[in-house]
Amino acid sequence: MYGSANKSWPQRLTIIAYECVFLVLVYWFLFLAGNEVLHLPEGDFQRRVLLFGFCLVVFLRMSFMVVYLLKRGITWRETVSVSFAFALYYIGFSLLGGTNDQPLDWIDGIAVFIFLAGSIINTLSELLRNQWKKDSRNKAKLYTGGLFRYATHINYFGDFVWVSGFALLTRNTWAGLIPIFLFFMFVFFNIPEHDRYLRGKYGRDFVKYEQTTKKFIPYIY
Repeated sequence: MYGSANKSWPQRLTIIAYECVFLVLVYWFLFLAGNEVLHLPEGDFQRRVLLFGFCLVVFLRMSFMVVYLLKRGITWRETVSVSFAFALYYIGFSLLGGTNDQPLDWIDGIAVFIFLAGSIINTLSELLRNQWKKDSRNKAKLYTGGLFRYATHINYFGDFVWVSGFALLTRNTWAGLIPIFLFFMFVFFNIPEHDRYLRGKYGRDFVKYEQTTKKFIPYIY
């Protein structure tokens, strides 16, 4: 999937369409008769509002990414995997958290902070890289500035952080499995695959960059 210049509009629009369907289902469950139909308890109203708010933030950010920031092609296989991930985030977290009747407290405040921090890290890192790449003088050069000076895959780290905040908001132990799964996917699949592509494209420049920069978590790993 890396290195392709194909615009992949059918795949991009499919991802956005699936997100819209997931949002409708989430709204039905959180605010209409979904919980009654599924015979699930009705959770705290404020928590349900916040969960849906998280979903909307993710939708806006990811749609902007898919339509504007992501320049490479998207395969149908990736389309399926990304859509499945969104189903986990939107529907999974809403089901797990939407049945929790515990009122919001300071822990949920931490969840909001983590979610927003991860969202900013992910989107800001991509925006700065996109702005740098627009300069014709940087064509075919490796980008190591902005937030990417702290980790070669700082955008993935941002994803992991906001997903962790989303999971915490549910206040459901089972939700923790989603960021854990995402962490291992990044470390053992996405990052190694992306690194192989970058080494092939940038050669010694990337080798030097990865030798002097943390791979995923700033200052740690």
